[in-house]
Amino acid sequence: MKIEELINKHYNQLHENDFHILKYTLNNKSTCYHLGINQLANKCNVSRSSILRLAQKLGFSGYSEFRVYLKWQDEEHVQREVTSVDSLNEDIQETIKYTKTKDFIEICELIDRSERIFVYGTGSLQLNCADELQRMFLSMQRHLYVIRALVEFEILLQGLTSKDLIIMISFSGDTPVIFPIVQSLLTKGVPFISITNLKNNRLATMTPYNLYASSSEIPMNDGLSSVSSSSFFFIGETLFRQYVDYRHNLEL
Repeated sequence: MKIEELINKHYNQLHENDFHILKYTLNNKSTCYHLGINQLANKCNVSRSSILRLAQKLGFSGYSEFRVYLKWQDEEHVQREVTSVDSLNEDIQETIKYTKTKDFIEICELIDRSERIFVYGTGSLQLNCADELQRMFLSMQRHLYVIRALVEFEILLQGLTSKDLIIMISFSGDTPVIFPIVQSLLTKGVPFISITNLKNNRLATMTPYNLYASSSEIPMNDGLSSVSSSSFFFIGETLFRQYVDYRHNLEL
């Protein structure tokens, strides 16, 4: 599990001081694991006990285990010059690696018991992913309703219940306009699955049902950038096939 995913998982247990330490850690991944606990505390201008508490909140027995984890993370991502094609291949390989360790059972159970399933994408590419999910699930006699505009989502919200399910696809997970709706879903007890890029993001912290795709930004001309969508389609198809296997196992 990557450190970004750990942060999302334990987000509600973290405080302002924890995020201050994590900001330094994320910005200095290749050097942090060389520091002892007192050195890191000095770098972050916090106490030794603050570092220890953060490591324990993230699920580690202590700072030593956290330090080994940071070293392993850095060795997994050695910085080197890569082409845009290399970056695409790495995104896909990282996403495949993630799906091999992810347990989909709880999400498949949620899909199976939901009376209605709605899919919302925060942009045109995300809506293409939603359309593809809808097409695949039709073969399993599950109709996914694609929400095509925010105003449509706001209207639907009034009639949603805890028996419904929302799948939200957002590349960044930090699109501001969706959070009033997300807060309403939480208030009404409507479960939702987030599909986001594998990084620390607000949407992923608001639900226990997370799926991640690795997607890198590729610099273009004039300061513009392009984000790969291939790994998001792969996550969608993996979710579908996991559900197919789940249903087959129930029928055995």
